[in-house]
Amino acid sequence: MKTIRLLYPDYVSGGLDTYYFGAQLLTQIVPANPSQPLFTVDVRPPDGLEKPVKNGISGLEDVLWGIQDAQAKIAAAFPDRIITLGGNCLVSLAPFDYLHGLYPNVGIVWIDAHPDVSTPENGYPNAHAMVLGSLLGGGAEALRQSMTQPFFAASDILYIGLQGLHSYQQDFLQQMGVAYKVQTEHFVQAEEIRAFTARFDHLLVHFDIDVLDETLFHSTYFANKDLVGDGAGGGKMTMEALQKVLHCVCDENDVVGLTIAEYLPFDEHSLHKVLSGLHLFTDMS
Repeated sequence: MKTIRLLYPDYVSGGLDTYYFGAQLLTQIVPANPSQPLFTVDVRPPDGLEKPVKNGISGLEDVLWGIQDAQAKIAAAFPDRIITLGGNCLVSLAPFDYLHGLYPNVGIVWIDAHPDVSTPENGYPNAHAMVLGSLLGGGAEALRQSMTQPFFAASDILYIGLQGLHSYQQDFLQQMGVAYKVQTEHFVQAEEIRAFTARFDHLLVHFDIDVLDETLFHSTYFANKDLVGDGAGGGKMTMEALQKVLHCVCDENDVVGLTIAEYLPFDEHSLHKVLSGLHLFTDMS
């Protein structure tokens, strides 16, 4: 089995430069493994300029450029398994689509406080909120058209850590027939996870770091009180609960795709920017 790591520092789809920095830092946080080569998606570094909105999506051309480059890098490597290090949630689109072509009987465990099924018509232009809806055949037309494999079925999805939904998200999930449970009080239990995973030969796991409680883990969107996003709240999961979920899913099943997304180390990024202003670090002489 050939496993690759895909560094995909997309920040445009989430509207924050820190996604770019966080993805780079994430490569140093995950365990080292020289047998898993790292491929980097060509994402233009942040330039501080506001991205234009086209067809309801902010920075659409940059978003599609990243998807196309990810597809090209994956196709050239032709892996059996992909570990994707993001960047925001959009980074799951290309690898999950590719792996669906290799493994038709594959389910998606979506560990996230949010459903990621928005559409451009909902008025929130950041594409990271549209990724799972697009994988299901809804979401955004531009994202759907970029895919090369069949859409996933509603029964292929298990949400873990899902918090309260907007009405348009509820409507989408109901129209698509996706079963879900809002987990503000109790998370999906191990028995439910095993009942879902037993139906598939292979699994894809999307882990959005904002599923964690921002009062306990601070490198998440909702730890920054200046950010409002689409008005949704943060997750409620502890690190201990996350560890149990990941082991339940990954230890007992053939996981062929894992995405880690939405890592936002605001403090570390601020320190980096302070140090970057010192000539001592930047002097090339």
